[in-house]
Order: sequence, then structure tokens, then C-alpha cells
Amino acid sequence: MHQFKELLIWKKSRLFCSKIYSITATFPSEEKFGIINQLRRAAVSIPSNIAEGSSRNSNKDFARFLEIAIGSAYEVETQLLISSDLGFINEKNTIELINLLEEITKMTSRFRATLL
Repeated sequence: MHQFKELLIWKKSRLFCSKIYSITATFPSEEKFGIINQLRRAAVSIPSNIAEGSSRNSNKDFARFLEIAIGSAYEVETQLLISSDLGFINEKNTIELINLLEEITKMTSRFRATLL
């Protein structure tokens, strides 16, 4: 069992969630139940799956939750690109968020590989 609060991937993905909440607060209000909700839920899923997986008794189970977290990261990336296409987020913020997300994804992938 791992202490999720000590994992850098959990800390970074939690910070990333805060950034997603801040940026989506600037989106059009009619998107409240659309892309805002989708982005926030997928972003929250990343650290949530890391935390849940850390409680599992086997590394194989933990690795599966990390795989789900990576899937959520790809979902967020897609939604950020769509938000950019729609003009809800500027290019600078899109690049910054995607770069942070890629860092989290790579770190999670490398950590996952150590568990298998």
C-alpha cells in the first residue's frame, strides 16, 4: 500500500485540477453542464484514481488505477483542445495546461511501469 499524499504525481495532478477549475470559471455560463462539467470531472478523476489505486493490496491493482488516471488525462487533453478550438481558452493557457498534463502523464506512466 502506498501513501498517495506523498506521491508527486498525486500532488501535481491535484494542482492541475485547481488550474482546470480556475480556467473553466472563465468559460461561457451556458457551458456549465457541457464542457466545463466534462473537463472538471475528468481532471478530478486523475488524482482520485491515483489515490484510490494506492489503497489496493496489489501492485497490479494499483497499476490498473494508474492506467485509468492516464486515460482521464487523455480525455482532459482532448477537451482542452476542443475548448481552444471553440475560443474558450487562449493558446498560451492551452499550451501551459497541456504541457503540465503531459508531464503528469509521463510521470504516471513511468511509475506504473515500476509496479508491473
